[in-house]
Amino acid sequence: MTSLRARMKRGSMAGLATVSASALLLTACGAAPEPGSTSSAGASDYTGCIVSDSGGFDDQSFNQSSYEGLKKAEKDLGIKVNQVESKTNNDFEPNLRAMVTAGCDLTVTVGFLLGDATKAQAAANPDSHFAIIDFGYETPISNVKPIIYDTAQAAFMAGYLAAGTTKTGTVATFGGIKIPTVTIFMDGYADGVKYYNEQKGKDVKLLGWNKDAQDGSFTGDFEKQDVGKQLTRNFLDQGADIVMPVAGPVGKGAGAALQEAKNSGKDVKLIWVDSDGFLTAPDYKEIMLSSVMKQMGEAVETVVKEDKDGKFSNTPYVGTLANDGVQLAPFHDFDSQVPADLKSELDQIKKDIVDGKLKVESDASPKA
Repeated sequence: MTSLRARMKRGSMAGLATVSASALLLTACGAAPEPGSTSSAGASDYTGCIVSDSGGFDDQSFNQSSYEGLKKAEKDLGIKVNQVESKTNNDFEPNLRAMVTAGCDLTVTVGFLLGDATKAQAAANPDSHFAIIDFGYETPISNVKPIIYDTAQAAFMAGYLAAGTTKTGTVATFGGIKIPTVTIFMDGYADGVKYYNEQKGKDVKLLGWNKDAQDGSFTGDFEKQDVGKQLTRNFLDQGADIVMPVAGPVGKGAGAALQEAKNSGKDVKLIWVDSDGFLTAPDYKEIMLSSVMKQMGEAVETVVKEDKDGKFSNTPYVGTLANDGVQLAPFHDFDSQVPADLKSELDQIKKDIVDGKLKVESDASPKA
C-alpha cells in the first residue's frame, strides 16, 4: 500500500525532505499553490499549515491524525495547505519560520516537543496565529491556541479493559519519552488496572509503569522501533499478554514483537494510542484489542474553521470523554471476545467519569 508520505510528495515537492529546501522554496503564498502546498478548486486566500515532529506525517499516530484533519479542512473549507516534516528536533524553528515566510494564516504544530519553538515563533510573529497539539502554556500566549487532551480518562478505560481480558494476569505499558503527554496515558492505564482489581478482588499486575513513583520503562525517543520491540519481548518474557505502547512510531516495534508472539501460538494483544490502530496500523489488526484515541483530526479542522471565520481564540481546546475529544476505540475483530458484562462495565465507567462520579487524576492532566 502506498504510504501517506509518498502520496503527499506526489502532490508536493520532494525538496521538503530538508529544512534548507523548505526555507528556500516555501515563499509567500500567491494566487497559485506554492511548492509544498496543495489547494482545492476555488480555494480561498486562507492558508492552513502544519509542522510535524520527527515522527513525520505517516507515523500512524498523532502526526498523521493531525495532518489528516488539516487535509479534511482543505476539502471541506476550500483552503490552501502547506506542510513540512521535521526530521530532528533542530528542524522545529527553521520549519516554523518557513511557514511564517509562506504566509500561513494558522500554523498547527504537532507535539509537546514543539512547545518552545512554537512559543519563540509566536513571540517573533505576533500577527500570525498558531495552534499546538499536546502542549499547554502556564502563561497563555495571545496568538497560540493549545489543543490538549485528558487522555487519562480513556486510558483508564483501556486499563480496565486490559485487566478484564488478560489471560495471564499481567499487562504492560511503556513510553517513548518521559513527558506529560506520554505519562498521562500511563497514569490512566495504571489506574484502570487498579480499579479493576479493587472492583473484582483480583491482582492483575502491571509492568512498565509505577504511577506512585512516576517511574517506568521508556525507549528514550519516538523513533527506535527496535528498542520498543525489545522492551515488548521483555514484557512477554515476564508473562504479559497485553501491551500498550505510548511511543508514536515506536509502537510499531511493540506491534511487531506481539505479532511474532501471535504467530508462534501465543494469545497476545496490542492496545494502540492516539488513533484507532485497527485503521491506522492495519499490519497489527489481528492483535489490536482497542485504542486510546485522541480525536485530533476533528479538533484541527474545528480550530482552522474558527480562525478562518475570524473567531480565533487562545482558549485551550480540551478533549475529554464528555465532548468525545478522547475515546476508547471499537474492539473490531475482538468484539465477540470481550464479554458483554465487561462492555457494560466500561459503559458505566465512561458515564461515571463524564458525570464526575469517578475521578481520573494525573499530574499531567490538562487544565483549561
